[in-house]
Amino acid sequence: MRILLVEDDRDLGPRIARALREERCAVDLVADGIDAAHLGETEPYDAAVLDLGLPGMDGVAVLHAWRAAGRDLPVLVLTARDGWSDKVAGFKAGADDYLVKPFRVEELVMRLRALVRRAAGHAQPLLRAGPLSFDAPTGTFELDGLPLKLTALEWRVLSQLMLRKGAVIERLDLLDKVYEGDADTDSNSLEVIVGRLRKKIGAALIETVRGRGYRLVGA
Repeated sequence: MRILLVEDDRDLGPRIARALREERCAVDLVADGIDAAHLGETEPYDAAVLDLGLPGMDGVAVLHAWRAAGRDLPVLVLTARDGWSDKVAGFKAGADDYLVKPFRVEELVMRLRALVRRAAGHAQPLLRAGPLSFDAPTGTFELDGLPLKLTALEWRVLSQLMLRKGAVIERLDLLDKVYEGDADTDSNSLEVIVGRLRKKIGAALIETVRGRGYRLVGA
């Protein structure tokens, strides 16, 4: 998953970002509402974690701006406010989930995975493609019932392919979802990752669609 994390707390923001990266997510961290509004409107994130109390532009206004621009990415709101009116304001602005500080990062990760899975149209937590299975709540892959060891980049590519199984994912789309915003990327690096995945799960499961990108196949 590529996540937009909007948190102005200088300790909490980097701590959440580290935890998400340990779970193999790509994370862009911003601490200002105006920057968040711009990135959320222009970058292809899988989900956003949005604090409500932000400098420059508060979180509810940021969320209104995203929805007004037609961005339907799942948004999990973070706030130290525990009042019912604050929760209502967040949901009315278009939030998909809500977490009150303090919270366990493990819960945040699980909620994000559920939001991304449901946004991709999957009601069931266990996804399959032939001998390959993906347990979305835990983020684990198995091949023929055995755990599959993947690097962070391999995991991001394979999870994108699994969530959109059967659909062609454009190369640029995959690159945008796999790497953080300040990373240097090119199509050759993606081909290397796909090549490594084919060696691990079998070449037949990942189909190259000439001139476009890749598709995960499997009954």
